[in-house]
Amino acid sequence: MVSDNEPRARALAEGLAAAEPLPGNETALDVIDGATNAGAGEPTTPMSKGYIFWLMLASFGASMAMMVPLSYGIAVRISELAPGHEEVLGYITGAAQLVYLIISPLVGIWSDRTRSRFGRRSPFIYLGTAIGLVGLVIIGLAPNLLIVGAGWVLGMVGWSIAGAALQTLQADKLPEKQRGKVSALTGLMTQIAPVLGIGVAYAVSSSTLLIFLVPGVIGAVLLALFPLVKPEGSSKGIPPRDHVTVKSVVTSYGFDVRKYPDFAWNWLGRFVFFVGLYFNTTFGTFFYAQRLDLPVREVAGIVATVGMIGVLAAATGALVGGFLSDKLQRRRLFVMLAALIFVAGAVVEATAWSLPQIIVGAVLMQLAIAVFATVDQAIVFAIIPERDQAGRYMAVIQFAQKIPSAIAPLLAGVIITIGAVGGDKNYTLLYLVGAVFALVGGLIILLKVKSVR
Repeated sequence: MVSDNEPRARALAEGLAAAEPLPGNETALDVIDGATNAGAGEPTTPMSKGYIFWLMLASFGASMAMMVPLSYGIAVRISELAPGHEEVLGYITGAAQLVYLIISPLVGIWSDRTRSRFGRRSPFIYLGTAIGLVGLVIIGLAPNLLIVGAGWVLGMVGWSIAGAALQTLQADKLPEKQRGKVSALTGLMTQIAPVLGIGVAYAVSSSTLLIFLVPGVIGAVLLALFPLVKPEGSSKGIPPRDHVTVKSVVTSYGFDVRKYPDFAWNWLGRFVFFVGLYFNTTFGTFFYAQRLDLPVREVAGIVATVGMIGVLAAATGALVGGFLSDKLQRRRLFVMLAALIFVAGAVVEATAWSLPQIIVGAVLMQLAIAVFATVDQAIVFAIIPERDQAGRYMAVIQFAQKIPSAIAPLLAGVIITIGAVGGDKNYTLLYLVGAVFALVGGLIILLKVKSVR
């Protein structure tokens, strides 16, 4: 899943009278000649409603461009090029996640040190969008699975870079009192986007290329508009950081767990939860096809229908979890509730052989994922260790999601073969194992993260 929010630091010298209130934190920034000098303080100035609106649209676009190929498009290509070998989906998605996992801290360091009139994060929105679109075109035209895999490496890397830029902007500027609410609103967009995107893909499913290209172009347009309508502002006035060395690059892949124990425990809990999540979502298209006895290409309609029904649950989970956790100032409790709801949904899915039961399980799981993603993102923004290195630390926290997204599909590809009978894979075992991981992840955050209520 893509979760992200953003702030903007607008240069005062470019017309303060015409500008709307800054969605960033002036008290944590020194504004000099239209540039912003990032400080290490907590953001305090609320984001404007207009900025949040455009941030939601950008989040919607990033999620659609990423998730439609991941949840439907690549499965269609595999069914065309290698029918009956659905385990290849795990290899392709896992390999792409691994590549991004390796380069993401480098992108974070590069982003932190970028000095341009467009800011630090906006250039990476455009860079990632361009790379992502190229990857989708390659997949749509690929003559074999090797080229599909190469295309998705580019697609995964590109859309992930753009999404990470959005999320790092939020880490830069989002004040504590808005973290739950804005995370909820952007999280809701990331829930709705794949559902509508799959519906769009299904509408053009007669053309394999358009299955990838149409959602990708929609996502690219929304991402590209965001920095144009809501400019980040110049970063040229930010003092340069120390030179990058081999040692600093190596250390950027980790952090001192003894110095930042809450960050470490949340990282671990997030990691374990996402292992369970990816066990139970990666093979969704094939799972529906098997349990409902449908060809893979025809599953898009079912996926879209189930997803549309689940939008209400996702909206409820994101909004209630985000707004209530802000109001009550309680985050860990909501994370644990999300884990328990996920377990219930996974058990229902594991035993489902009819559409109504599949819908019930999917709704419960979407509700859980929305609550977890919203509230845990707010926790991350609260405990991020060094705010002047937000890009690096957001890359590190993304390891807790990206490593599971790389290894879980590979492990899931093995799990579904255990006890498999004929051509039917063992999705019952896979979903139950995923439930256990999600429960353990929630418990870790509930019991071990101390500085956040």
